[in-house]
Amino acid sequence: MAEKPQPVKVLYCAACSLPAEYCEFGPDFEKCKPWLVKNAPELYPDLLKEEEADKVSEQLQSVGISSGGGRDGATASTAPTGNSSSNKPEEVKRLPGGKVKKKDKQEVVIEKVIRNKRKCITVVKGLELFGIKLSDASKKLGKKFATGASVVKGPTDKEQIDVQGDISLDIVEFLTDTWPDVPEAAIYFIEDGKKVPVV
Repeated sequence: MAEKPQPVKVLYCAACSLPAEYCEFGPDFEKCKPWLVKNAPELYPDLLKEEEADKVSEQLQSVGISSGGGRDGATASTAPTGNSSSNKPEEVKRLPGGKVKKKDKQEVVIEKVIRNKRKCITVVKGLELFGIKLSDASKKLGKKFATGASVVKGPTDKEQIDVQGDISLDIVEFLTDTWPDVPEAAIYFIEDGKKVPVV
């Protein structure tokens, strides 16, 4: 007679409650890494290498670089440290995965969106980077072009101004005249999916 199959024992992660083999596909793999290194190192051998690399890099950062007088017996600890406050590295915002967050360029992007085959909306993005209140700008645009203008959140959760109608030809002159802080070189159109400078 054949042997009865035995149930498989599954190791579940304490951080994300998924089986340990599936942690990398879970909601937050970074929180799972310490638990996996401790409880299931055979599943993710690369994590052990990363842990060792992190420890080595921390040790190197704590040691620092000595000045050029290493042969004469002078070390970094004997160097004057009067301006240690100016040597602090700047705080850099990081995104998930360790990528550095880029600062937004100061530019105004104008895009014409066609809806219902005839209706047209002109979208203005980036005015807030020049210190312009979007609510005031939408009121001025609505009065100048006698259309409806409103501040809405775009697809990237950044606020933008939607103006009814195709005013893309006249808006550049209006923006540079009304707000001298906005140079004409910083205004771009989006045509056929490509960013084209006005100048």
